[in-house]
Amino acid sequence: MSRAHAIPTDALRRARIDYITEESVYGTVLVSGMIVVAGSYGATSLQVFLSVFGTVVVFWAAHLYAGTIAGHGAFEGDDTTLSTAFRRALRRSVGFLTSALPPSIVLLLGALQAVDDKVAIWVALWLGVVILAILGFVVFTLRGDSWPVRILGSLGTAAFGVAMILLKAFIH
Repeated sequence: MSRAHAIPTDALRRARIDYITEESVYGTVLVSGMIVVAGSYGATSLQVFLSVFGTVVVFWAAHLYAGTIAGHGAFEGDDTTLSTAFRRALRRSVGFLTSALPPSIVLLLGALQAVDDKVAIWVALWLGVVILAILGFVVFTLRGDSWPVRILGSLGTAAFGVAMILLKAFIH
C-alpha cells in the first residue's frame, strides 16, 4: 500500500501533535528508569510513586524552562515573545506528563494496597513497554508505512521499555 492510501485520521494527527512526541518516549523511559531505581531496594509502591512523581515534575519543569528559553529570541531577528515560547514549550511537553500517568496510577493502586507492591511495580514497568509500543506503532502508522514496518517500529520503540525491565531483573 502506498503512503497516499494510508492517510491517518484526524484523531491520529491530533495525537501526533500533542502526545506522540520525543518527550512522550523520553518521559516513559524516564518513569521506567525511576521505577527500576526506586523499586530495586525493596521500596513500597508508595515510595516508588513519590520518587517517580517528584522526578517527573522536576524533569518536566526543567524541560519546560529549557524549551521556553531556547524558543525565546533564539537567533538574531527572532521576535518570539516569552509567552509564545512558553506556550510552545508547554504544548510540546504535554506528552512528557501524560506518558507518566498510566504507570503512576498503577503505582498509586499499589500504594493504596489495591494490589500488591511487587505486582504494582512490575505492572507499571510492563505498562511502560505497552505505551512505548503504542507510540512507535502510531508514528509508523502516521508515516503511512506498511503493517510489517509498523510492527517493527512498535517493537523497536518498546525495546527501550524491555531494556528497563532487563535492568530491573539484573539489579534485583
